[in-house]
Amino acid sequence: MDQPPVVFVHGFGTSHESTWVANGWTALMEDAGREIIGVDMLGHGTADKPTDPNEYEHIEDHVLSNLPSKKVDAIGFSMGAAVLLHLASTNPERFNRLVVAGVGRNLFERNLNFREEVAEAVETGQADNPELRYFAQLPETPGADREALAAFMRRPNSPQFSSDSLSNLSVPTLIVVGENDFVFPPDELLDALPDAKLVTLSGVDHFATPKNFGFIDAALDFLEAQPF
Repeated sequence: MDQPPVVFVHGFGTSHESTWVANGWTALMEDAGREIIGVDMLGHGTADKPTDPNEYEHIEDHVLSNLPSKKVDAIGFSMGAAVLLHLASTNPERFNRLVVAGVGRNLFERNLNFREEVAEAVETGQADNPELRYFAQLPETPGADREALAAFMRRPNSPQFSSDSLSNLSVPTLIVVGENDFVFPPDELLDALPDAKLVTLSGVDHFATPKNFGFIDAALDFLEAQPF
């Protein structure tokens, strides 16, 4: 039986090219005979970059529009992982297997102050906090737009997750989180998903996760595995 395509969705402030192509993910998947579908979220990479926060209200729909009608495997990091979790919980019939990394307790603890702090760091390029300093530097990558990324972070009505909202996500899901990630622990997410397993990356923080070989190996093994 033909294997489904693999959809990649990057995190906030980056792109398909910088997260998945540059770190070798797509080459490894192609070597395994998989079709690749790379998605740049609205405001990122090659996608349109509106500067009105209201334009980002339905970023999940933008990602969904890039998916084929047949089932896919999907890999997402951070914001991209959150988007995929929302889509797989509302459209489970569109997914075969799901790999989400860089998400955990942050999905259940809504922190609007942090989002505004990130938006301000992105706009100014300055921040004292080490985590915020990372976000402040993201728009320095080629093709990035500070105003568009700040608008993305200030979008209205982003999905809020709960055990109830995720109860319909029936597809096998792999959660990968670094033990030094600020989203750790992922216990609530693991407990909320009906069919999930966890891989913890020793000594790895949020920002090093996409290039970590433990993440890459776990995802490849999971997507090639038989249903568990």
